[in-house]
Amino acid sequence: MNTGDTKKLLSSAAADRLFARLYGPDETAAQRKRYEGVIDGFLSMYGEEDFLLFSSPGRTEIAGNHTDHNHGKVLGGSINLDCVSAAGRNDAGTVRIFSEGFDQQLTIRLDDLEPGEVKTGSEVLVKGMLAGFKKYGYAIGGFDAYITSNVISSAGVSSSAAFETLICQIINTFFNDGKIDKTMYAQIGKYSENVYWDKASGLLDQMCCAVGGLITIDFADPVNPDVRKVNFDFESAGHSVIIVQTGRGHADLSEDYSSIPKEMKAVAECLGKQHLSETSEEEMLSRLQEIREKTGDRAILRAIHFFEENRRVENDVKALEGGRFDEFLKGIIASGNSSWKYLQNCYTNHDYQEQGITVALALTELFLEKKGCGACRVHGGGFAGVILAIVPNEITDEYISYMEEHLGEGCAYRMSIRPIGSCCVNEEIG
Repeated sequence: MNTGDTKKLLSSAAADRLFARLYGPDETAAQRKRYEGVIDGFLSMYGEEDFLLFSSPGRTEIAGNHTDHNHGKVLGGSINLDCVSAAGRNDAGTVRIFSEGFDQQLTIRLDDLEPGEVKTGSEVLVKGMLAGFKKYGYAIGGFDAYITSNVISSAGVSSSAAFETLICQIINTFFNDGKIDKTMYAQIGKYSENVYWDKASGLLDQMCCAVGGLITIDFADPVNPDVRKVNFDFESAGHSVIIVQTGRGHADLSEDYSSIPKEMKAVAECLGKQHLSETSEEEMLSRLQEIREKTGDRAILRAIHFFEENRRVENDVKALEGGRFDEFLKGIIASGNSSWKYLQNCYTNHDYQEQGITVALALTELFLEKKGCGACRVHGGGFAGVILAIVPNEITDEYISYMEEHLGEGCAYRMSIRPIGSCCVNEEIG
């Protein structure tokens, strides 16, 4: 579509309805202005008139902390923070991307997609994704994209996965007639992170960003994971989901993250399997002394977390769907305690004096204990980044003020679950 048609589309009642679903009814005017800014940026950068608009959200992990990489179960959802892009095809045989927030411009040649020695950065990630599309038999082509994002970077709400699934959506729309299943977005993102970043990530982040809404996923078959929508709205339960930024990003903690799947898989290998989902807690405990000697104690504790967390996800989903919200909150508290005691991802051993996650959890527990309600837990990969709090609506503002008083203004953000994952905005409005 050209500039005039797209801006006219953004001014329509259909656009208002879409923005209300994606961001909330009070955000429609601000989001329209944001999208218009992206269009202006695209035109200024590339001077092209033929383009489409795209969006891909960040994600929240409700339960199932560090289970996906061992083919476990998770409960998560997309959120009302997202990457937005104006993008158009080109005939230059290159992918050109300008990222507004980072003032970063990338140019990638489609005939040069081999992995290099550098294992970090957006350019490497996009190159790996383009290679991933080819690996799985899909078409790629040249395009230009201007991107802005309000997904908090390096904070556990998956700014990288939101970026990855945005790029997947662009390539799917332009070069594959929109026929690629959202599950493949996750496979392509995982391939790029594993091979081009040397990061042992799973599929959870990309799946939540791509699919949208509140979902539960069983990764027992990682090629075709069982994805199911969970019919629940936190607002209907009178609660808000809040993320609290603890003051430090986690971009330099790949070694800590990779150690978790590595140690879990080491336990599975002692039992003749590749992943913990293929064995059981009872089988591990029956050979505990032997496995401890081979893997060490932390690996055992992390495996216990995996088995127990899988059961918690099942129970949490049943509690939500059965209207037993208090039971669900108890499950979230138990998940957080397990991550702290057994998974041990609330701070890095490389710098034990820096414990922003633990401090934020302690402050939240003190607050909620006095109120006699709510729940909290480490969010996402952990070690640094954000925590998750589920708080009754009537004390949400008080909680946010309390956390900002102790951790700094703007540290707490009230989220909503976004019902739509990565998408071409023009198609959603149309």
